Amino acid sequence: MARKKQKNVTVGFVSLGCPKNVVDSERMLAEIVQAGFLITDEPDNADVVVINTCGFIEPAKAEALDVIKHAVDCKDGGNVKKVIVAGCLSQRLGRQLFNQTDGIDAIVGLGERDNIAQIIKKTIRSTQPEAYLGHLPEQCSDDRTRLLITPRHWAYLRIGEGCNHRCSFCTIPMIKGRFRSKSPDMALDEAAELVSTGVVELNIIAQDSTYYGRDFKTKNGLSKLVKKMEDIAALKWIRLMYLWPTGITDELIETVAKNEKIVHYLDIPIQHINDKILKAMYRPDTKERLQRLIEKLRCAIPDIVIRTTLIIGFPGETDQRFTELLEFIKWAEFDALGCFKFYPESGTDAAKMAAQVPDEVKQQRLEELMLTQQKIAFAKNKRRTGSELTCLVDSVDGNGNGLGRFYGQAPDIDSVCIIKSCPEKTGKFIKTRVIGTKDYDLVVEQV
Repeated sequence: MARKKQKNVTVGFVSLGCPKNVVDSERMLAEIVQAGFLITDEPDNADVVVINTCGFIEPAKAEALDVIKHAVDCKDGGNVKKVIVAGCLSQRLGRQLFNQTDGIDAIVGLGERDNIAQIIKKTIRSTQPEAYLGHLPEQCSDDRTRLLITPRHWAYLRIGEGCNHRCSFCTIPMIKGRFRSKSPDMALDEAAELVSTGVVELNIIAQDSTYYGRDFKTKNGLSKLVKKMEDIAALKWIRLMYLWPTGITDELIETVAKNEKIVHYLDIPIQHINDKILKAMYRPDTKERLQRLIEKLRCAIPDIVIRTTLIIGFPGETDQRFTELLEFIKWAEFDALGCFKFYPESGTDAAKMAAQVPDEVKQQRLEELMLTQQKIAFAKNKRRTGSELTCLVDSVDGNGNGLGRFYGQAPDIDSVCIIKSCPEKTGKFIKTRVIGTKDYDLVVEQV
C-alpha cells in the first residue's frame, strides 16, 4: 500500500521594525524556504508563526507584544500550532519574554538568525518551550542569499551592525553590541548579487553608516565602499541612510557630490539642537557644528535633500529649549523629518535623569513641531511645481496610474510621486514634470 504523502509545513512570517530588521527577515525567509517549508501569506492559519520583532523603544515593544499575543490566540484557537519569536525583543528580554506572554514556543536571539530553519524543526517536535539565545556574532553577519520582501527593484544593503556610540537614550548597544563592519568584499558581492536579481536602487544602512570601516582601521571607509559600487553596471541609485553628523567628512561630501550613482539625499539624525540637551544625550554635536554642516552640504551639493530625526521631550527640555529647536527647524528647512517622543528605556542613563517631561507636554510639542515641518514640506513641494524629475516607478495600478519616487524620496518612509498615466512598468525610470501636489506627495506626468 502506498505511503500517505506528508503535508508540507506552512510558515507564516511577520516582520516588524526598521530596515535592518527587514534584512534579517529576508535572510530567515531564505533559510526557511531552502529547508522545504512553505511560506504562507496567512499567518493566522499557518502551522508555525515566526515573528521578527523590534525592541528599540516602548511603542515598538508594545506592537511586538500585541502581534505575539494575537499569534498565541490563534494557537489557542487551533489555527496555529507553534509560535516562534525572534529579533531584537528576543535579544533584549531573553527568557523573560516567556513571562510577558504565555504560549510562546521558542525565543530566538540575534545570533541564531541563520539557524531559524533548524529551530523550526526542533520546535515542531518539542513539547516544551525553548530559548535559543546564543551569542552575538563577532563579525557582521553575512546577509547574502535573501528572499526579498521589498519590491524586487530596490533593496537594503546593510554594511555594518551594532553601535559604538553610547547615546544616553538608546538601547541599541545593549541589544546589538559593538559596531562590526561587513568586509568590503562581502558587501560588494552582496550588492552585485542583489543587482543581478533586478535591483536598481540600493539603500545603504547600518546603525551609523559613517562608522563603516573604522573597526578595520580604514579611513573614509564608506566613501571607498560606495565608490567601488559605481562599477556595478546595472545599479542606478545608491542612497546613504543613517549618517552620524560628526562622521560626515569632507571626503564623504565630495564623494556624494561627484559620484554619478549616489543620489543627492542624506539621512542625518540630529536628535536635538540645544547644546545642553545634546550633552545630556552624550552626543558630540553642538548647534553651531550642525548648522555649519547643513550650510556646507547645501553649498557643495545645491540640490541636496536632507532628512533628519528628532527626539522631543528629552529630560531637561524646557519651553525655551524646545523653542530653540523649533526655530532651528524653521531655519534649516529640512526636506523630511521624523520625530519621536522620548521614552525612558530601562537600562539607559536618560531614564534615570531628573527633569523628566510630562507625557502631555511631549505630545503637545510633537504636534507643534510636526505642524511646523508640514508647512515647510508643503512649501517646498509647491516650489517644485513645473520642474522636471526622473522617477523610479514603484507600482502601477489597473488604470495605468503609478506611484514612484524621485531621488529625494526614500522608499517606505518618505512621500511619493503620483504618476498620471504611467507609461512604464515597475522598476523602470521615467522622466516627469511636476504638475501639482497632494499633501506631502507630488503629482507628476510624463515629459
